[in-house]
Amino acid sequence: MNQPEKPIIIGITGGSGSGKTTIAHEIANQIEANDRIVIMTQDSYYKDNTGLPMSERQKINYDHPNAFDMPLLEAQLNQLLHRKPIEMPTYDFTEHTRSDKTVHINPADIIILEGILVLFNEEIRNLMDIKVYVDTDDDIRFIRRLERDMKERGRSLDSVINQYLTTVKPMYHQFIEPTKRYADIIIPEGGENNVAIDMLTTKVRSVLNRTHKN
Repeated sequence: MNQPEKPIIIGITGGSGSGKTTIAHEIANQIEANDRIVIMTQDSYYKDNTGLPMSERQKINYDHPNAFDMPLLEAQLNQLLHRKPIEMPTYDFTEHTRSDKTVHINPADIIILEGILVLFNEEIRNLMDIKVYVDTDDDIRFIRRLERDMKERGRSLDSVINQYLTTVKPMYHQFIEPTKRYADIIIPEGGENNVAIDMLTTKVRSVLNRTHKN
C-alpha cells in the first residue's frame, strides 16, 4: 500500500490587520475540495495563563514571541504532517487565557497556518513548504485592528490605541517585519490583492490534483 503524500504547509504572516486571515479563507473558499484544506490560526496557541491573576493577564504583550506556546504548535503541526488528528486549543480574549474548549482538526492535504509570528520560529518555519508575507500599510492595519478589537473583543477605544502604541507597533518592527526575509511570496495590500490570491489558489489546486492522482 502506498503511503499518503506528506501534507503541504502554507504559512501566512504579516502584521495585525494585514489581511492574512482573509487570504487564508479566500484560498479555502476558492478550492472546491475544501475538505482537504485546514486553516489554523497562531492566535489559538497563546500560552495558558490560568495561573495568573487577571491584573497580570491584562499586562501580557500578545505581540511578543514569548506569548505563544510554540512547542505545542510545532508538536501539533507534526501530528498533522503524520496524518494524525489534533485537538487545537482555543483562546478566550476576554478572560486573557486559554479556553477549556478545543477544536478537533482532522489531517488534510493542505494546512494553512496564519498568524503574526508564524515565520519567527525556525523549527516551525522549517516545516513549511510555502511561506507568505502580507505587506499592508501601517495605517490600514491599525484601522482594521481597531474595528476588530472593539466589535469582536469588547475593547474600548483608548485601550486599543494604548496597546497599539506601546506593544503592537514596536513589536511589529522588532519581530514581525524582519521575518519578511524568509518569505517565498510577498503580497502587498493583503486581502485586496486578487492576483496574488489567484496565484496561491492555483498552486494549491496543483498540489491537490497531484495528491489526488497519487
